[in-house]
Amino acid sequence: MTRVAVVSDTTAYLPIEVVAANQIHLVSLYVNFGTERTERESAIADYEVFYDELRRAEELPTTSQPSLGDFIGVYEPLLADGGEVVSIHLSGGLSGTADSARQAKEALERDGKGGERIRVFDSATACGGLGMVVLAAAHRAATGGDGEEVDAAARAARNDLKMWFAIDTLEYLKRGGRIGAASAWIGSTLRIKPILTVESEMTPIERVRTSKRAFERMVDYARDRKDSGADGWVVQHIQAHEEAARLADRCREVFGTEPLFTSEIGPVIGAHVGPGLLGVGAVPSSYTDG
Repeated sequence: MTRVAVVSDTTAYLPIEVVAANQIHLVSLYVNFGTERTERESAIADYEVFYDELRRAEELPTTSQPSLGDFIGVYEPLLADGGEVVSIHLSGGLSGTADSARQAKEALERDGKGGERIRVFDSATACGGLGMVVLAAAHRAATGGDGEEVDAAARAARNDLKMWFAIDTLEYLKRGGRIGAASAWIGSTLRIKPILTVESEMTPIERVRTSKRAFERMVDYARDRKDSGADGWVVQHIQAHEEAARLADRCREVFGTEPLFTSEIGPVIGAHVGPGLLGVGAVPSSYTDG
């Protein structure tokens, strides 16, 4: 039986070793620095340099989805031996990435190259949330699931997923035009610490006044997940290495296990939310190692 290939994009920010161990195939989004240059996110290795540039930027970089050709270049070799593909992507409320994947699927169908064996799933989430959904799909693929079963595992994990992000300011979201439902918080609230999630778009959860309180709320959310039976957890950050390490230590106490992964969020999402993010989330571990 040909193994189902799992494809995602770079905005999950899965560590390289996790991608390799789970045989996940990635398509890169792009960062556009005005009209001067465009870079694949996957080619930006030094996040410190990028975020230093972002802090100084008068005009924020923009981001763009993978092209039709980018997707076809990944899909064609995976379909060549008769296999199936489950392709899971960043929320359509934030990006046209899933639409590009669907267009590539349709093009390969028209050309008789097996596009009908591709299933595209808009995860309606981002970053660590997307990463956990992708890991659920990869686990089901590794245990012999067919395309329908792998797709179903991803959708079930998404239904049981919760992920929260405390950000330093809404200013970057405001400047980048990606603020979504959190727009009601614009104004004096730029001086508070917003806590958001992604449910198709950036969705506000609560406002706290200090970084210390935001940190403790992340721990509270981790406890809620543990109490709900969701014990496969992740921590992510943007330029908050020490805080993320402390949060991971607290989560180890809460869950009694090691994380599925920890990672820093890179330029495509970082360009819209700015430095200072701290995030935590979890799914039931049965999706990823059951």
